[in-house]
Amino acid sequence: MAPQRAVRLSLKKPTYAVCVVGVETSVDVHSDVPKGAKTFGVSGSSGVEVSMVSDPARVTVPTGKSRWPLDTNVEVTVSVDAASKDLHDLKVKVSYFGGHEGGALGHSVLYLTGVDLSLDVDTHRTGKVKRSHGDKKTWRWGPEGYGAVLLVNCDRDSVTSRGPDLTNSQLASLDDLQDMSPMVLSCDGPDKLFDSHKLVLNVPFSDSKRVGVFCARGGNSLKDYKQVLGPERLSYEVKRQQGERKISFFVEGLTFPDVDFLGLVSLSVSLVDTETLPEVPLFTDTVAFRMAPWIMTPNTQPPLELYACSVADSHSPNKKFLEDMSDLALKTNCKLIICPQIENRNDRWIQDEMEFGYTEAPHKSFPVVFDSPRNRGLKHFPYKRILGPDFGYVTREILSAGASSLDSFGNLDVSPPVTVGGKEYPLGRILIGSSFPKSGGRRMAKVVRDFLKAQQVQAPVELYSDWLSVGHVDEFLSFVPTSDQKGFRLLLASPSACLRLFQEKKEEGYGEAAQFDGLSHQVNRSINEMLADRSLRRDSLYVQKCIDWNREVLKRELGLTERDIVDIPQLFSLKGSYAEAFFPDMVNMVVLGKYLGIPKPFGPIINGHCCLEEKVRSLLQPLGLHCIFIDDYLFYHKLLGEIHCGTNVRRKPFSFKWWHMVP
Repeated sequence: MAPQRAVRLSLKKPTYAVCVVGVETSVDVHSDVPKGAKTFGVSGSSGVEVSMVSDPARVTVPTGKSRWPLDTNVEVTVSVDAASKDLHDLKVKVSYFGGHEGGALGHSVLYLTGVDLSLDVDTHRTGKVKRSHGDKKTWRWGPEGYGAVLLVNCDRDSVTSRGPDLTNSQLASLDDLQDMSPMVLSCDGPDKLFDSHKLVLNVPFSDSKRVGVFCARGGNSLKDYKQVLGPERLSYEVKRQQGERKISFFVEGLTFPDVDFLGLVSLSVSLVDTETLPEVPLFTDTVAFRMAPWIMTPNTQPPLELYACSVADSHSPNKKFLEDMSDLALKTNCKLIICPQIENRNDRWIQDEMEFGYTEAPHKSFPVVFDSPRNRGLKHFPYKRILGPDFGYVTREILSAGASSLDSFGNLDVSPPVTVGGKEYPLGRILIGSSFPKSGGRRMAKVVRDFLKAQQVQAPVELYSDWLSVGHVDEFLSFVPTSDQKGFRLLLASPSACLRLFQEKKEEGYGEAAQFDGLSHQVNRSINEMLADRSLRRDSLYVQKCIDWNREVLKRELGLTERDIVDIPQLFSLKGSYAEAFFPDMVNMVVLGKYLGIPKPFGPIINGHCCLEEKVRSLLQPLGLHCIFIDDYLFYHKLLGEIHCGTNVRRKPFSFKWWHMVP
């Protein structure tokens, strides 16, 4: 324990001081000494521990009557082990002696008042506040780490509130306290001590816009809770009541980590002597928090809710598609939530509008929807319909220019947990589509990329997706869960695999079997015609090179081998300089556990079966997966999207605790 301050003694009158339990106070025994004094001795009453600090190389430890040389190399510290019952009920006496045996030349007396003062939070991440005598000022990652966690209070617990709870300086619901981290101030000592001393809670100016603190004084009803620290208030004098030993506070986070905020905040309490001018803090206790990050969930996590939009085009509404989604959801005991047309304004691309994630502290977890900056027909849906009790909301807006297609969240994915060269990513890694390095093409907005990177727990990887017309990563990749040791496979769209399959079928004598057979609104193309189409072949081979470049990045950044990748047959054609799926893009699927809702490719029919569907089944069913092919041709594919683009899934959070990792 390091000395906090020095108390100067006097030979003429007693000295009075306050000593905080567990904190050493240095006693100045050198400033006022009797003439001729050479040594000194110190004694303390019961409850006071006296310690002599010296350099053994310079000072010989005395024996017998424990008279210490009056040398500047000897320091005295005192500490108390419990709060006093009354003012000045503890005593320290210093006696000074000459160079020969004889009586004391003089005495100094120090009267102490012990106060037990401590600011405590859930430093050990158990979900409960416990008194801590360790390091509370710093925050450490890892399974052996320590430091409290704050949830960003971004849900809306009261139906009367207009926005998320963090926008309110007044508590709107007692339920909101569950979203906050508890903090306890212990303040035991004689009541009279607080007539001349006060307790002041402080937040640094730099942290004041990141954190809010609530406290109830005089009762526990809703109206008794006041915000005592926050953006408009940097300090709060705690009015301790007679006999009060513990005062409870509730702390909320106001913003997620971002490019200008590492996620760490601190709060402190000071014991201030009000009888000095200026007022002097005698002791300060500080606690640190880290803001809980926003965390994405990969396809390998179990589904909880499936979202889709009800829309109507000139030919018909998408009723049959929604029925297919309902059947798929039933197979996995997953709730289907349909966004009605009046709310989506015929914007069907619900994956592009938002991404579901969650935030977690040791005492609580809740889902949080990340609203993309695309702001089309669905722009009000996440805020108006999803934000609610224990369902948070966060967004990042593009201020300088409008959003591009790459800012939609079909261009945002996350891998399952991976290990790369010994480095563990227990929550996976975020994947975003971008331009080819140094090419100057389209990229996801910096404000979104910065936010994702700042969460620290799912280090983002940028892929090359600007070769696509829409430009989203979900157009060429997906992850599916497996029951083997690896736990997942990466699916990649593969023009080369498709051309090989068609070549095999031609050599087997099925060259006249036609793509799009059975679609009245699409011209059929036989296998022979497609293989002979030099433009289609050239386009698909160009796309294969783009996907192969991403393949190598994914293998390197996710620690994958070729055994972890499954090539899904798919052709693409170029429209200008950008690629589009030639037939429904099968990797753009919705994954609900072991059930896969795959865009029906309408491939060549051979022996009564679609050869593309059969090929995909042969690749995925041995992995324990069930392939369910769903017609999305008119409502999604023709509009440059597929099933994944037109659905969204909220998934179960990871069981792994993010604070146990080391970024």
